[in-house]
Amino acid sequence: MEETDELRAARGIRRKVLGDAHVDATTAGATPVAVEFQDYLTATAWGVWARGGALSTRDRSLLVLAMTAALGRMEEFRLHAGATSRTGVTDAEVDELLFQIAAYCGAPAGSAARRVVNGVRTEREAGE
Repeated sequence: MEETDELRAARGIRRKVLGDAHVDATTAGATPVAVEFQDYLTATAWGVWARGGALSTRDRSLLVLAMTAALGRMEEFRLHAGATSRTGVTDAEVDELLFQIAAYCGAPAGSAARRVVNGVRTEREAGE
């Protein structure tokens, strides 16, 4: 994929939110096709974060958490739940979001998200 200003901005947001270690791990030793795929995902998913607009990074983070939980994408939910300290989302806001998820997406989605959040917080506290 051609290196554009938009792709550079998307890469910057991705690193800011997910951290260098995660991004480096997903691209280390990648084949040309894997690099192209990562660039595509970055341009698409992270490009929407980098485009500006009325939503803040915090707002986008909460939305991604809600959407990934609603879709049952717990691996992606875990990734973004672990990034909340870099997006300005507080633990109290995540706790409240879990009630919204349970109410609008169902108890299984809310319970699964709660388990992930508990695990993320346990890992965070162990690393502190």
